[in-house]
Amino acid sequence: MKKILLLITILLSVFFISACKNVQNLDNASIEHDLEFGGIYIKSSIDNFNNLGYDFGDSVDISFSNGYTLDDIPYFSGYYVPAGDYLLVGYPGHDYIEVQINCGDDTWIIAELEDSDTASISLNKKKKYLDIQNALNIKYYDERNKYETDIEFANFRNIAVGNIKENTLYRSASPCDNKHKRASYVDSLMSEYNIMYMLNLADTKEKIDEFIAKEDFNSPYFLSLYQENNYSLLTLNMNYKSKDFQNKVCRGLKDIIDNDGPYLIHCLEGKDRTGFVCILLEALLGATYNEIVDDYMTTYYNYYKIDKRSEKYDIIKNMNMDEMLRFITNDENTPLNEIDLVASAKSYLLNGGMSNDEINSLINKLSK
Repeated sequence: MKKILLLITILLSVFFISACKNVQNLDNASIEHDLEFGGIYIKSSIDNFNNLGYDFGDSVDISFSNGYTLDDIPYFSGYYVPAGDYLLVGYPGHDYIEVQINCGDDTWIIAELEDSDTASISLNKKKKYLDIQNALNIKYYDERNKYETDIEFANFRNIAVGNIKENTLYRSASPCDNKHKRASYVDSLMSEYNIMYMLNLADTKEKIDEFIAKEDFNSPYFLSLYQENNYSLLTLNMNYKSKDFQNKVCRGLKDIIDNDGPYLIHCLEGKDRTGFVCILLEALLGATYNEIVDDYMTTYYNYYKIDKRSEKYDIIKNMNMDEMLRFITNDENTPLNEIDLVASAKSYLLNGGMSNDEINSLINKLSK
């Protein structure tokens, strides 16, 4: 019996060593600061990195040439970790793999990196986080013919929950950044629904000018609003728990007070940053918890066809939307459907620099 157990142990060891031999280290790769999301691009394409033997769901160790290290970091195809946790992400459509703190502080600054530094990655454990990867793995397509309507493809919709007035507040993917081939579709819908003011959560003026200069730019309605200065640029990262994020959101909402609608809120996909701001406004205007959930999760239906029948629905809602609303309410214990969401939203805005008069003016702008 002992000999059989010893043989099994040897065979398993040989198998493990053999499997690990197929995974090569990524050594001394150049890096780049992701200024928009506060991450660290490691200059290896997703395909090239995976060709070294890595798979989504693996655990990796990462070391930088300045001595900063990260051990046992999950490698995922999306942001499948709780807010505040590290991950290595190979997000579809991105040029490189990236190290980030999901919805957290700027990783580049925390690691005290410089442009001359490099990064090396090695396998920690094969398939350690595969269950999470499989449970949350979602992917959308950038081809219009894979979607039933332009509205779904553009993730465009009117928000008319709670006391928000019909045809006043809209949300969508970007009408100017054509990275995911949706900009012209958003632009057409903006014209159809007579959008008069844009709250752009993602871009700088320099980035927008670059989008306009590209050969595939085809958003004339957006351009007319842009040239007439009917927009507000907030340049948010995804650290919605930061004071900077809160202050910028409040600045953008003050701009809504000073301009006439209908209004469009967008980032790149209209999913995360747009999701947070819409949750905040819906709570302020008296939407119920279930109404907020339904609007937030519509994005996941539009992009991924995830609805209440999907096993991923509650996981995504709990990890993303509920966590955002928990932060706004500053209440970790009370059931979200029992919290005074209006009072919570007002408190968030007051702490972000808005006055009671400004909050009331915002409500008057958007309400029935």
